[in-house]
Amino acid sequence: QVHLVEFGGGLVHPGGPLRLSCAAPGFTSDIYAIAWFRHAPGKEREVVSCINNIDGTTHYSRSVKGRFTASRDDVKKTMYLHMTSLKHEDTALYLCASRYAYCDAVNYHYWGQGTQVTVSS
Repeated sequence: QVHLVEFGGGLVHPGGPLRLSCAAPGFTSDIYAIAWFRHAPGKEREVVSCINNIDGTTHYSRSVKGRFTASRDDVKKTMYLHMTSLKHEDTALYLCASRYAYCDAVNYHYWGQGTQVTVSS
């Protein structure tokens, strides 16, 4: 069982930065992929980024590429999402997820509860 806990969300002005963290103390080498999703009211859940642990490749959605950077700290067993140039449309509940396979757009074995990010002036 992998327990994921997100934190770092909050209210931020448009154009500002914010860093989210996802703590995963139960991570093992069996976890192949770790991802960030977001879910805004009235919209479908969207995968924002995903790191393939097996080869280190990182993928981003078109909507955040160039503005968001995903990373992980294997010693702290924590994943990060560094967000810059935030826009109103980035407002959503952000969740981290992991799976025992390569990155996928939908299907993950473990999910966190999410942390809310609100971009507003």
